[in-house]
Amino acid sequence: MPFTEQFEVVVVGAGHAGCEAAMAAARMGLKTALYTLNVDLIAQMSCNPAVGGIAKGHLVREVDALGGIMGEVTDAVGIQFRLLNTSRGPAVWSPRAQCDKQAYRLKMREVLEEQPNLKIKQAEVADLIVEPASGSRLSASGDSGTQHSVPSTDESESRTPEAASRILGIKLRDGRTVGAQAVIITTGTFLNGLIHCGEQQYPAGRSGEPNAVLLGEALKNLGLRGCRLKTGTPPRLDGRTIDWSRFPAQHGDEDPTPFSFRTKRVAHHDSQVPCYIAWTTAETHRIIRENVHRSPMYSGQIQSIGPRYCPSIEDKIVKFPDKEMHQLFLEPEGLNTHEIYVNGMSTSLPVEVQLAILKSIPGLESAEMLRPGYAIEYDSIDPTELERTLETRKIAGLFLAGQINGTSGYEEAACQGLMAGINASLQVKQQEPLVLDRTEAYTAILIDDLISKGTNEPYRMFTSRAEFRLHLRIDNADRRLTPHGRRVGLISDEAWTDFQAKQERLARIKKLLESTRLTSEMAALCHSEAQSTEESAAAGSAWNSAEGQTLAQLLKRPEVGIEQLAPALVNLAPEFFARNSSVTSVPPVVKLSAEVRNELKSVETEIKYEGYLLQQRKAMERLKKSEKHSIPEWFDYRSVSGLSREMQEKLTKIRPRTIGQASRIPGVTPAAVSLVNVYIEIQARRREQATAI
Repeated sequence: MPFTEQFEVVVVGAGHAGCEAAMAAARMGLKTALYTLNVDLIAQMSCNPAVGGIAKGHLVREVDALGGIMGEVTDAVGIQFRLLNTSRGPAVWSPRAQCDKQAYRLKMREVLEEQPNLKIKQAEVADLIVEPASGSRLSASGDSGTQHSVPSTDESESRTPEAASRILGIKLRDGRTVGAQAVIITTGTFLNGLIHCGEQQYPAGRSGEPNAVLLGEALKNLGLRGCRLKTGTPPRLDGRTIDWSRFPAQHGDEDPTPFSFRTKRVAHHDSQVPCYIAWTTAETHRIIRENVHRSPMYSGQIQSIGPRYCPSIEDKIVKFPDKEMHQLFLEPEGLNTHEIYVNGMSTSLPVEVQLAILKSIPGLESAEMLRPGYAIEYDSIDPTELERTLETRKIAGLFLAGQINGTSGYEEAACQGLMAGINASLQVKQQEPLVLDRTEAYTAILIDDLISKGTNEPYRMFTSRAEFRLHLRIDNADRRLTPHGRRVGLISDEAWTDFQAKQERLARIKKLLESTRLTSEMAALCHSEAQSTEESAAAGSAWNSAEGQTLAQLLKRPEVGIEQLAPALVNLAPEFFARNSSVTSVPPVVKLSAEVRNELKSVETEIKYEGYLLQQRKAMERLKKSEKHSIPEWFDYRSVSGLSREMQEKLTKIRPRTIGQASRIPGVTPAAVSLVNVYIEIQARRREQATAI
């Protein structure tokens, strides 16, 4: 009996990773199916209805630069936009958007449904059908599957070198079988999910939705190492019962920076809504301390590890007893609902304790709780089981992305989903995979950290994880990654033309700054701008002494920003500012639109931090050199004299592909890496001699 249906790529799970994976495969021209338990909950924002934030915004920008869709959808449904960390250096600037939760889900579904080559299916995936090395067809649960016909494809060159088996397709709970040349699993918290709220616990993928037990067991039967992780969510409130006068408002940016390089102006530019700031009190802390023994995390009911950098409110009180207050944010879940998300109050305490905590906060005394907070435990796979392409080492054609790999957050999931979708599609096409390195993207850092180090807690991206973060900024994500997206077929002709035009504009304005010398007339214009924008007094006094210097030299002064040069640049490069018609300027002040301002700031960063960027490029070349030194598949760590058993075990478990990756494995010393480097040549000579004999 043949397969019920046949696709080239099958994606299991329609969360943020699954949506990106499915769209990438379909856009690359492959017949793709996206399976979900409920088509009405595609791209559901299970926790905070927000996208971006510190480092997370970098990931979304990178997804967009490669041709993903999260950024464009966010720009369409975001109801508040803020560019964070602008008081610090440009390396850590990061966009964040509060989204309309329902609109996000509906918009994402609309985008998916309009995509050619993509079919959305509602069904539970119960099993995986694999072909062992023997050539027989078996499901992961062990049932014989010899009756399935499989299209003959010669993929020996692209399959995982260590893989003893190959994926053939999936089996649905209703008995149907679906053939596929590549399968991407993006199940989020659904694998054997278990919700905890006080002493109560019950199986669920998230509140109100069933978990995926059968698929979870199928993955275990494949021999993939797993672990148990935990995450949580805060209560939601009825905004009509909150005394908003007690809370200071936090407004969005006047002229928001879009997430997508292809968005000129966000949809709700002129109708953003505020969030509000609240604080816990001494009474809040007393209630939590007196009831902390009822928290599943502290009663022993939860054994798994939660996210270190997104602790529950009870964790904050226990671990930071010296803190008198903890900040909370009251965030709207949408324009057409009164539901409010209490950011910072993730908890699994009993419902009655959650209510008492809320009433202890001034302004929330009468607040009604629409949904209680809860914690959820779920299965994940040890990410050291994966290649850099996110393909499993043991089963060729099987890819994993998102929380199943031990990460937390929509953004971390989306970038993995995109990379898994790209590489699964390239494998089906029998083309070289797309493997980014740590010098190119935060996405590459995330994947490298996961496969080299593994994780025993939900992994969250931070700018501090990047060695070259001045190079990996939000403003140049397109320059770093859009050529890759174009090569694999995710960047349209129109988007590519716009990208090339932008790079030419930036090159022209940079050349202009480097070749134009400051005149007294320019100085007068720029000095007026500095005074009108209330810049520092030092900047104003510097103009007269700077005459004769190039504008680029002037920009290298810490007190001078490119906005101050705008009055002069408007006359020198009027074509660059022609796109600035959306804002009204009153001379001598030149008011810049977000698009023009961000492009100018990108050029300013390249000039102002030129020395530091040059140092980083030299360090990047050294890292790339170590990454080019590969470790052969046949290399035997056990035969390396002088390598401790601990080193042998770590290296054999992870089997790094390069000397660079080996050096980043926790516990592997520089001395051990040097030994491996030497023995690669020794073992290679021995193999040559054995072959000659």
